[in-house]
Amino acid sequence: MESNSVLQKFWAPTLLAAAMLMVTMGARQSMGLFVSPINTATGLGIATISLAMAVGQFLWGAVQPIAGAVADRYGAGRVLVAGLLILALGNAVTPLLSSSWGLIFSIGVLTAVGSGAASFSVLIGSVAQRVPAQRRGIASGIVNAGGSFGQFVFAPLLQKLISVFGWMGALWSLALITLAALPIAVAVGRRPAEHAALTRVSTPSTETRAVAPAQEIGLKAATRNALADRSYLLLHAGFFTCGFHIAFLVTHLPGEVQLCGLPAQVASWSLAIIGLANIAGSLLAGWGVQRYRSKYILFWMYASRSVLIALYLLAPKTALTFYLFAAGLGLTWLATVPPTAGVVSKLFGTRYLATLFGLTLLSHQIGGFFGAWLGGIAITRLGNYSSMWYADIALAALAAVCNLPIREAMVMPMLRPIVPGKA
Repeated sequence: MESNSVLQKFWAPTLLAAAMLMVTMGARQSMGLFVSPINTATGLGIATISLAMAVGQFLWGAVQPIAGAVADRYGAGRVLVAGLLILALGNAVTPLLSSSWGLIFSIGVLTAVGSGAASFSVLIGSVAQRVPAQRRGIASGIVNAGGSFGQFVFAPLLQKLISVFGWMGALWSLALITLAALPIAVAVGRRPAEHAALTRVSTPSTETRAVAPAQEIGLKAATRNALADRSYLLLHAGFFTCGFHIAFLVTHLPGEVQLCGLPAQVASWSLAIIGLANIAGSLLAGWGVQRYRSKYILFWMYASRSVLIALYLLAPKTALTFYLFAAGLGLTWLATVPPTAGVVSKLFGTRYLATLFGLTLLSHQIGGFFGAWLGGIAITRLGNYSSMWYADIALAALAAVCNLPIREAMVMPMLRPIVPGKA
């Protein structure tokens, strides 16, 4: 019975959080499909639309530590519900705001703030405080896989909706889908009676000497200590590159496909394949952080991206090339989240994980701002994305190196929990 109870405490919050992330990340990671239709309808230009999405990349990251801090203080439920309502509003009003400032407000502010409030920092922070310490790595991998599955589902779905109802009808449909997820947000936000006890659980295999102080001091002091930690800053530097890479691709991969003379379906299916492959990558990463140092996992993830992009540049630009490229990238796409969150929790514990991991996501999205924005400038001024691909290779290699000096204790073999009264 004890083991069944532990499994219920693990699976219920983990799968609910994964379902929540499936909706918010699935919608967000497919927004690049709207760039060309919006440009055709409004004539605003790719650079202007890219700027709106770049602002969204930044604000999605900026809201993460704020949402995390509110969730740490008041609970995740209200934050998640508010996030879904704002996300639905942003999707609904985008077709009504056809100016550059209108798109910045709807796509860059509303949808970004809404999806950010109902995303990684709040969900992973909530799950980490609910599940046993020895299961946090695989739990974060499962939650992350939910976001990847959302990309796999939403990319072809939205492309179909665009072709049937137009881009306006597709966005209104997306708003309704978002509202349908409100019951999930309420369920995720419920605090179990065992919540306080679980947050105090720690084992030598997953926590470091920094855990106890992080639980005893306030949020401001914990944040100040984290920002003075060299390992934490190096983690931010690597995650910056991850954001640059992902935002560039989700925003401009459809444009790259178009430049190669291939149909739009190639782009939507490439994004879907990335999401599908990242389900495996996320689960593998969640399994790996329980057995290997997260910094080494991150090193190989970033290094592999440099190699994959170089191979893509050398390959003929066919549909098969894009699908293979997408499958390779998908294995590491957002699979960086479990090891990154794992390093943060090892350094500082789980008491303020939603806030501290939220700050790490902010650095990710500062990189995302530049990835989306500079991609638009590159295609407008140079007529291609070559410079962006080369910059991506260099930054990924740099990110790989940045992770090696991070201070991280060796992962100890998981021990069976000691039950009082039993040997």
